[in-house]
Amino acid sequence: MDKAMEKEEDGVSAREIRYGGIKAMPFVIGNETFEKLGTIGTSSNLLVYLTTVFNMKSITATNIVNIFNGTINFATLLGAFLCDTYFGRYKTLGFASVSSFLGMLVLTLTAAIATMHPPHCETEASSSCRGPTFGQMAFLLSGFGLLVIGGGGIRPCNLAFGADQFNPNTESGKRGISSFFNWYYFTFTFAMMVSLTIIVYVQADVSWAWGLAIPTFLMFLSCAAFFVGTRIYVKVKPAGSPLASASRVIVAAIKKRKLKLPDQPCLSLYDYVVSSSINSKLPHTEQFRFLDKAAIITPEDQINRDGSAANPRRLCSIQQVEEVKCLIRVIPIWISAMIYYITLVQQQTYVVFQALQSDRRLGSLNFKIPAATYIIFSMIALTIWIPIYDRMIIPRLRKLTGKEGGITLLQKMGIGMFLAVVTMLISAIVENKRRTLGLTEPIGVDPRRGAISSMSGLWLVPQLVMGGLSEAFTIIAQVEFYYKQFPENMRSIGGSLSFVGIAMSSYLCSLLISIVHQVTKGGGANGDWLPEDLNKGKLDYFYYLVGVLQALNLGYFIVCARWYKYKGSGISTSVEVDPEKLNSEKVLV
Repeated sequence: MDKAMEKEEDGVSAREIRYGGIKAMPFVIGNETFEKLGTIGTSSNLLVYLTTVFNMKSITATNIVNIFNGTINFATLLGAFLCDTYFGRYKTLGFASVSSFLGMLVLTLTAAIATMHPPHCETEASSSCRGPTFGQMAFLLSGFGLLVIGGGGIRPCNLAFGADQFNPNTESGKRGISSFFNWYYFTFTFAMMVSLTIIVYVQADVSWAWGLAIPTFLMFLSCAAFFVGTRIYVKVKPAGSPLASASRVIVAAIKKRKLKLPDQPCLSLYDYVVSSSINSKLPHTEQFRFLDKAAIITPEDQINRDGSAANPRRLCSIQQVEEVKCLIRVIPIWISAMIYYITLVQQQTYVVFQALQSDRRLGSLNFKIPAATYIIFSMIALTIWIPIYDRMIIPRLRKLTGKEGGITLLQKMGIGMFLAVVTMLISAIVENKRRTLGLTEPIGVDPRRGAISSMSGLWLVPQLVMGGLSEAFTIIAQVEFYYKQFPENMRSIGGSLSFVGIAMSSYLCSLLISIVHQVTKGGGANGDWLPEDLNKGKLDYFYYLVGVLQALNLGYFIVCARWYKYKGSGISTSVEVDPEKLNSEKVLV
């Protein structure tokens, strides 16, 4: 196992593969752990860094963070495509890890070198503070660009690369894969906890230079751990992007758009399955019948002796058509998830600003909880809830419903989306209380923002806990949903689709914030909802607006779920919505 004789790209057959298995795990897990420790702490505290070190306005910093998070998640789709088509997972991960390290190094230099950021601002009027110069901003954005390249390559590949190290055809290999996934999520949670506490504390209360240098060094260790294990890795040869097959179906259907569909498509359409295909056989469905035209055999279409089409751009099989239908059916569900993510994005941005203008003292101690650390309560809620749900609630639901998972994946997503509405309502109520106490009973003044409310920052915990519970239902169900509903060869694309949804949500958040800011700014009692000083704004109104958007999205999701047909099934799902049951957090989909 000390030598990667199993490399498919060296022409060695799959039977001769020597899987590194457990020997490769420390290097893969080490790479993942140090990468998360290096990037999560920095990205979670980025809002504070941009507003305090680079003297940016809250609106500007929020939009930059949303665009950055959106771009790094959107880049996963391109990363998955390049990985599957050209480079393979090993090369993609190696290049991306180095890029992330360089990006972290650039961010560290912006804090450590005085000429790389604006002079510190001590005045109460933030408008008099000097902002970044063109050169300083360009250098900062170059660091963001390197991080985007790194995240775009690491996020869609690291899980699959780890699973590649185990033989899926043996019991020990299957157990190894299961163990790897367990350790992966454990290290992810561990990295989140450490980043949102220790690293954020060093950045906020010790030194930004040291606070960024530590994760940069951890990112260097991530690269080192990855490359040390090179000799024992299984490196799977890229097999080409599955999107090419999907595009051929669409092109063929357009070319044959004037043809009439046969009365018995199952008997008349071209039905051929490649023997080497890893995809499960799919039955013909009646949805999107236009695409069936791609499988109509015409006199111009020629078939080879082995049954394959001579011109795959003109003639596609029923199997290929049904795989494309699987992809199209998921899109409406994906759109609803994209809108749902807006709630989570708000919990990671404006909650930080709320914390900055709240009493962050811990009891009678002088210690103040860093503003960005409050996000950890969402992770704690998610971490505690998952084993309770898995060990205690699912067995009871399984007895009631007879379903293996207790409830369907779409039901879980629906419950999470309902909790997102509740999250925004709680957020609005808490913000109203925080602003009222900030105006009537302040405990001090932030020179950059205004009065600090006497409301304890711990009042932000309920909305963060509710957001964590919502995430535990919706996102976990969504990942499993994509995994099961996409054809086997599209699962890397399905994995990146979650990140792309978060990316689009970040862009939508930035657009929504900009529109609300532009429409509401000005004089009057109900002026700018999102000013620099939250005590002078109406952030609670903005939360109510997002809550209404989430309620409309829940209705849209229920309609989509009712219409949805699971892969390999011609039976539509059904939706029953009872207001009383909805209030008790049960959405039957």
